[in-house]
Amino acid sequence: MELRELNIKQAAELLDKKEISSAELTQACIDRIEAVEPQINALVTVCAEQALETAKRVDEKRARGEKLGRLAGIPTIIKDNMCTKGVLSTASSKMLYNYKPVYDATVIEKLKAEDYVMLAKANMDEFAMGSSTETSYYGVTKNPWDTTRVPGGSSGGSAACVAADEAIFALGSDTGGSVRQPAAFCGVVGLKPTYGTVSRFGLMAFASSLDQIGPLTKNVEDSAFVMDIIAGNDKKDSTSAIMEYPHYGEGMKQDVKGLRVGIPKEYLQQEIDPEVKQSYLDAIKLFEDMGAVVEETSLPTFDYALSAYYVIASAEVASNLSRFDGIRYGYRTEQYDDLKQMYKNTRSEGFGDETKRRIMLGNYVLSSGYYDAYYLKALKVKTLIKNDFERLFEKYDVLISPTAPSPAFQVGAKSNPLEMYLNDLFTVPVNIAGVTAISLPSGVTKEGLPVSVQIIAKAFDENTMFRAAYHFEQAVKFDRKPTL
Repeated sequence: MELRELNIKQAAELLDKKEISSAELTQACIDRIEAVEPQINALVTVCAEQALETAKRVDEKRARGEKLGRLAGIPTIIKDNMCTKGVLSTASSKMLYNYKPVYDATVIEKLKAEDYVMLAKANMDEFAMGSSTETSYYGVTKNPWDTTRVPGGSSGGSAACVAADEAIFALGSDTGGSVRQPAAFCGVVGLKPTYGTVSRFGLMAFASSLDQIGPLTKNVEDSAFVMDIIAGNDKKDSTSAIMEYPHYGEGMKQDVKGLRVGIPKEYLQQEIDPEVKQSYLDAIKLFEDMGAVVEETSLPTFDYALSAYYVIASAEVASNLSRFDGIRYGYRTEQYDDLKQMYKNTRSEGFGDETKRRIMLGNYVLSSGYYDAYYLKALKVKTLIKNDFERLFEKYDVLISPTAPSPAFQVGAKSNPLEMYLNDLFTVPVNIAGVTAISLPSGVTKEGLPVSVQIIAKAFDENTMFRAAYHFEQAVKFDRKPTL
């Protein structure tokens, strides 16, 4: 096995035994980046020199016998919408092409406290708006499994870099499926934590009531390990949950016999690729074989989730992105005669088409005369969806669904925005309800593309979800890798 192919646990063990150094591991990832980046374009900013310096410092601390963090010397890639002090953080937008934050996001502070090594910032859909990483100002990211296809989005760069072994793990953000869907397209594990468990401070806001940072990893155990590091209350985030946080991953290997698994019938009533559907049915059978109690159930408000999501998310986008005006930081047009024209030209030139589309939609649904008809109604639907999930979790420990309705599609295949939005069909309800979900590979298609299932658990019950996911992963034994 190549060093770059290691997962977190394997890498940490070898580092602790001093069989490898962090500098060697980091260099192996840098070499991989140099080899595959021309083909996949998963990264926006590569910090090779800085990463090697950090790795060498960790090696020196280890040699001196000093106490080290849980991620000591582990090369990591961060989605480009998280603030990293002194390192370009652009949200893959022309609007922030030159923005270097003067502070770190809380998750970055937590990773630094554990002695991680930051390798690069990952490409993404502009301001996290998209499902394919085709809206980035820095060009399209390609899927390592087939470079004619998309890696999903908006965390497509983060998913692609983990699948291509450019890093040991990565962080992404999930507003309507932006960690889970690209994880499914790229054959890796993607976690969307319960809303409020991971601080959003320093995450560039898309839709504040829906955004959540989550890891993309090579297996479920690594996902729980990273979650244990990044979760926790943060006084700088008013939506951060005040509670006693568990040790994530605890009880993960406990038997799933008797686990109550719900199968919402609405998921199978949608247009699903036949191979994705078969893989989902196989997953259901696998849980039955493992001794879980599997029952069909219903999520009545499922059909309204996508519509409610795009109204709420667009409204919050219009508000959050109003701060990008060319005055304080970021891009400013060179062509203007007065202040009004400067605002107009800056925002017209600085934002891409998809971002402008959602800002316009958001301003429309928030405008006088339409607020009650659209935005207020969407918020009421959000409450109904949340209530539906709470009702289901009174009876079931977890719910299972496909992660995406199809495998990775061709670059440029979905030029119609409405077609693109349908990729979020199965992931959006989780964000609306604020619960937790994980996507993990369940097989490959005849064309050799990965497909995945999504395991959903009630709010703050990540450990039950990890338990179900771990046993499913062990049973499936997914070991296919991209041929890139």
